[in-house]
Amino acid sequence: MLTAISSDKIDISSEKKTEDFAHKFLKKIKSGYIVFLYGEIGVGKTTFVRHLINGFQKENKLRLTEVPSPTFNLCNEYQIKNIKINHYDLFRLKSESEAMSLNLFNGSSNIITLIEWPEIINTKPKNLIELNFEYGKDHQKRSVQIKGLKL
Repeated sequence: MLTAISSDKIDISSEKKTEDFAHKFLKKIKSGYIVFLYGEIGVGKTTFVRHLINGFQKENKLRLTEVPSPTFNLCNEYQIKNIKINHYDLFRLKSESEAMSLNLFNGSSNIITLIEWPEIINTKPKNLIELNFEYGKDHQKRSVQIKGLKL
């Protein structure tokens, strides 16, 4: 069960809470969705993505794979039965045109697109879910807010 820090924030201060949130999120997300992940370095975006992808793999009785940050190669792809998950990290990109050259939103309906550091994208796509990860005042607490999906 998810624990709320406030009425619209979900507590992900521990690895277990992040995993629980990812598991609940994967039950709601569908092919064709695009997820923007906002937040500072180290706040838990890639950890959430790892638990999300590994959760899909577990549910489909597939071998769990390593899920590293795609900071240097920009995109890691995961095929899970008939669903493909594209995990992008746009941290190193300088402009929206650089991001759009990756064809982020031109995928088929059997793709889930996860984008870390989407701040340079001004035109928001359809089927968008936004996750805002943030630290608490003491950096020991972390939370996430969801826009575009009810859990």
